[in-house]
Amino acid sequence: MPEHAEGVEMRAALLRLRRSGGLPIVFGGLLHDGRRMRIAELSGARSAALSGLAIGTGSGLGGRAIALARPCAVTDYPEARHISHEYDGPVAAEGLRSVLAVPVVVRRRVRGVLYGALREPLPLGDRVFDAAVAAARDVEQALAVRDEAHRLTAVADDQVSCEAVRETVREAHGELRALAARVADPGVRAELLAVCARLAEARGERNGPAPVRTVLAPREVDVLAAVAAGATNAAAAERLGLRPETVKGYLRSAMRKLGAHSRLEAVLAARRAGLLR
Repeated sequence: MPEHAEGVEMRAALLRLRRSGGLPIVFGGLLHDGRRMRIAELSGARSAALSGLAIGTGSGLGGRAIALARPCAVTDYPEARHISHEYDGPVAAEGLRSVLAVPVVVRRRVRGVLYGALREPLPLGDRVFDAAVAAARDVEQALAVRDEAHRLTAVADDQVSCEAVRETVREAHGELRALAARVADPGVRAELLAVCARLAEARGERNGPAPVRTVLAPREVDVLAAVAAGATNAAAAERLGLRPETVKGYLRSAMRKLGAHSRLEAVLAARRAGLLR
């Protein structure tokens, strides 16, 4: 996953955490060598003390969260006895007291940490914990999806002819399509649609029987193009100057004509028929 894409995922999750948790400052980063991370994203900081700070496994609150692979919190960071204090200087410079660190765990491997903090020694309630865990899960899902997409793309690029491998690709393709339908992030969903199209080609679907010619109305094509770009029905309606109910109608009609049972299947079918680029 490119570094800039990682930053986008982390930044979006932190902003959601700050808003939903009512926190004055949030920050975090992803591990790049399996043991150390750098704080690359901050929101609400008053200084540059935390920016770029390297966190080692077991060191400080975040390092403890990495080592234990579970959320860790302190009500008063300077006085906390169950963490090491290598980072007291930057923490004090930013005026942090009550701090929460939640690891991002993908397939049992810690990939990063999200922090939320108060500048007063007050207990962090369930609302903040729930918001932090939800934000971490968003990043976990995005990383897992991208990991799988990259893996499947590599398999497709190899154009392996082995029947056993083709069957693995077929099964993974189905799993990826099902996963794409549950992804809320439009950018990630658009990437998955592109990967699915490449996998369909790698499986030889483009060399199969000639598809039945399907004629879609211009607005049906417009709606499918918006869906392929990751737009929700509401976003597509705003982009096309239509009502959301009208967008749903066009989408249902296009799905019926294409013999598709989901939005993703409709986009893939339209691409195979040459109706979408």
